[in-house]
This record gives sequence, C-alpha cells and structure tokens, in this order.
Amino acid sequence: MSLYAVLGYPVGHSLSPRIHEAFAALTGRAVRYERREVPPGQLAAALSALAADGGQGANITVPLKGEAFALAARLSARARRARAVNTLSREDGGWAGDNTDGAGLVCDLTVNCGWPLRDRRVFLAGAGGAAQGIAGPLLDAGIAALVVFNRTPGRAEALVAACADPRAVVASAGCADGPFDLVINATAAGLSGGLPALPAGLFAGAAAYDLMYGPKARAFLSYARAHGARQVADGLGMLVEQAAESFFVWHGVRPPTAPVLSRLRAEIDQV
Repeated sequence: MSLYAVLGYPVGHSLSPRIHEAFAALTGRAVRYERREVPPGQLAAALSALAADGGQGANITVPLKGEAFALAARLSARARRARAVNTLSREDGGWAGDNTDGAGLVCDLTVNCGWPLRDRRVFLAGAGGAAQGIAGPLLDAGIAALVVFNRTPGRAEALVAACADPRAVVASAGCADGPFDLVINATAAGLSGGLPALPAGLFAGAAAYDLMYGPKARAFLSYARAHGARQVADGLGMLVEQAAESFFVWHGVRPPTAPVLSRLRAEIDQV
C-alpha cells in the first residue's frame, strides 16, 4: 500500500485524505493517505520523515507552498511559473515539485460550473501563493484580461510582472476597472470570516468565485450576490479537481471526480 500525505499548518480540517482514498477506491489503487501537521520552517524534516516511512508523494497546503518550491530537487513548468508547489513526488532520492492548483481551478470553472473563460475579463483579488498558482493557467485558458488587486500594491505588481503577459495588469487604486465577467477571491480573508477590501461596483453582472469552500467562502459569496453577482461558486470543486490532477501525477490515471464532489457537496451544504 503506497503512502501519501497532506502537509500544512494547520491541517486537521483537510479533506484531502477522504478525496484521495475515494479516488483510490474508484480506480482500484491501494493507497494510504495521512494528514501531517508541519509548522513553517520544518518542511524539510517532515519530508525526510515521510520518505523514511516509505512516502511516495505529498500534497502541500498553506502556508508551505513556497517552502516546498525552494526544497524541490526538480520543478515542473507549472511549478516554476507559479513559484509555488502543492504536489511533491518522490524520485531518485529527492522530491519533484508540481503545481496542480491552476489546472484544478480551470477545470472546475469550465466543466463543473459551466463558465466559459475564453475572451472573459477576470478580476483577481489577492496576489499571494494561491493567486500565483492560478494566474498563468487563467491566461492560458484564453481570458481577455486579468486585473490583479491586492491590499499591498507591490505584491500585485510582482505577480503581474511574473505573468509577463500584456493581458495581466494591476488594478487602479480604488477603481474597479470593470465591467468584469468573473471575480475571483484568492485572499485569506475568509479564514476569519471577513471580506477583502474591494472596489465598489465590482460584481455587477459578474460571476463570483471564492477559492475557499464551505463556511469560509460564505461571507464573500453572500456579499457578491447582494451586490449584483449573477452566479456564485465556492472552491470545493477546485479542491477536488486539483487533487485529481495530483492523483494523475502520482498514479498515471485520472480518477472520476463527479461522484466525489457530489458526496462532499451534500455534506458541506448541511454545515
């Protein structure tokens, strides 16, 4: 039985074990998947321990994606572009780093939500690790514009510079620069039940999406709906789809996601 784990801080709430065990059952794989809580600065030791236990791979979550990027012996093109790693695979005595967040988001938006991306104008709130992982794949999906807004303008400028694409620009101070087809919240405001500071008039006629899911996404999505958003969705589908991409990286088979997402959605909607 192959050993895998999700590493983060905190990590007790993570649904990753349930998702990967469901994928394993659906594809006939023998997989053991654990949660391992790892404080910042201790990822190298945690990975050594995982390798000693026979671990073949790890998902990396907040706040360790940058640390994983620095520790990986080999990086995929997706990880290099994002400057963050959420998937590690054991190989040749070291760890190879990948980033499946963007692929998971694009799949959730276009397949599960049914929201086309080509030629759409997208407003991205946040410029941290979560935003880094999705900016490039959104541009690859053919959007017309990516307007990045962050409470610290320098981080937004750094993300836009890293995109190296004229369609990616920094939001004007205090202005929405709309109209937009899609507004994505990639900030951590939902962790405390709060809202990011956003320009007025942002949501009129737009779809709104929060990378967080369940109760942590409700404040943003409720606000968006009350201020004119035509459709809203949380990030549960992204969580399942990026996990499926990680599963594919590790096992070479793409698991069905619909039954897993449906089961988790029914449970979360009851909370």
